[in-house]
Amino acid sequence: MRWWAILLILLALPLRAQDTGERVVAALSQNNVAINATFVGSEILVFGAIRREAPVPPDELGVIVTIQGPSGPLTVHRRERVAGIWVNTDWLEVHEAPSFYAVATTAPLESILTEEEDQQHAISVPRAIRASGTAAEDVPAFTEALIRIRADQGLYQQLDGAVSVDHDTLFRTRITLPSNLTEGTYLTRIFLMRGGEVIDVEEAAIHVQKVGLERLLFVMAHDRPLLYGLLALVVAVAAGWGASALFRFARG
Repeated sequence: MRWWAILLILLALPLRAQDTGERVVAALSQNNVAINATFVGSEILVFGAIRREAPVPPDELGVIVTIQGPSGPLTVHRRERVAGIWVNTDWLEVHEAPSFYAVATTAPLESILTEEEDQQHAISVPRAIRASGTAAEDVPAFTEALIRIRADQGLYQQLDGAVSVDHDTLFRTRITLPSNLTEGTYLTRIFLMRGGEVIDVEEAAIHVQKVGLERLLFVMAHDRPLLYGLLALVVAVAAGWGASALFRFARG
């Protein structure tokens, strides 16, 4: 079914109770992503419309779309050169950091989102990370380093101006999921903004899962680590023996 046909269905849905004037209805081009040996990434189309029962408000309209992957803890280290050797001199315990996070907006994020709303809804990338360090003043530096590293890997994306809006009603954006995804549920949130405040939120889920041989190896490594280790050893021995036999055959 084409995206515009889905959009017509969404527009036909009844308004929610206690309507305050504007509501966002949205859909995704796909809700399931399969990771196999040839997976090189996937592109998600997020589209929708704004429903109204009153004239268009005078405040500037904004739409923010976020996609957040499974979160988990990690430790970020700071390395410094001491006596000619690189050593870890400080650390930051990150209690919760998304494995993937993308923010697409109609305009620069700071121009359509207030600090208070960002704190309440955890929309920006730094707000999605919960951390504590050896000193409070060090936390922003470590957080910025983590964001920079994952941004270079395509895992954290700030896409200002990537959401297009037609006639203050229809919107759409495309967000690319890289090949190095973590398996799990990816939460998609669509925020309708007016005057820097969140007017309405719509949520949807994207399920990312390994399939085929990749799924078998993943499950075995987590559920049966001993069997996985033995299998890996057998494969390594067989590969070594095969390479040795091929070398002897080539020599004559």
